[in-house]
Amino acid sequence: QVQLVESGGGLKQAGDSLRLSCVASDHTFSSRTMGWFRQAPGKERAFVASINWNGGNTYYADSVKGRFTIARDNARNTVYLKMNSLQPEDTAVYFCAAGCGGSVYDYEYDYWGQGTQVTVSS
Repeated sequence: QVQLVESGGGLKQAGDSLRLSCVASDHTFSSRTMGWFRQAPGKERAFVASINWNGGNTYYADSVKGRFTIARDNARNTVYLKMNSLQPEDTAVYFCAAGCGGSVYDYEYDYWGQGTQVTVSS
């Protein structure tokens, strides 16, 4: 069982930056695809970004492309999401997830964190 713990959420103003972190408990972290998803109030969970096991391939939702950057540190079992130029529409609970090959679909991930709230005011 892989446990994922997100941190770094908070209240920001439009235009600010924020970095989320997700630490995995399992030694298999370095072999897993890691993803970030978000769920805004009243909306379904949506893909944000993913990164393959060695960081060589990354994917982003169109809505965050050019503003968000996903990265990983396998030595620290940690995946990051750096968010720049935050907008009110980025307000959501952000979840990290671990999978074994998938990327943009939530059903491709086996383990999920509890989420961290990001709120962006205008």
